[in-house]
Amino acid sequence: MLKLYLDEDVHEDIAMSLRLRGYDVKTTKESGNKGLSDTEQLKYATAGNRAIVTFNIADFNKLHSEFINNGIEHSGIILSKQLPMGIIIKALLKLISDVKIKNLRNNIIWLSDWIN
Repeated sequence: MLKLYLDEDVHEDIAMSLRLRGYDVKTTKESGNKGLSDTEQLKYATAGNRAIVTFNIADFNKLHSEFINNGIEHSGIILSKQLPMGIIIKALLKLISDVKIKNLRNNIIWLSDWIN
């Protein structure tokens, strides 16, 4: 099952909602990682075999390119604009059920592709 790590800009209630449905989700705050750099956040997520969910599109898009160009692997980056919480939860639920872990590894996924 796909495991997620929510960046500090993603509301923690999203994690709680997904957990209530049985999904494995960690947040930056509960992991004690608040204030770490984007690189450190992505490395932390990867060490736990988790895809990171973030609204920080520009920085993580660039970071993905840096990782790939330097031969550094990551467990996946899920990018989204800030949207109402219900829309994000619904899209993440669909994404989690549709995407295989191996297809997310070293890739960027746009959450907007899972919004009806």
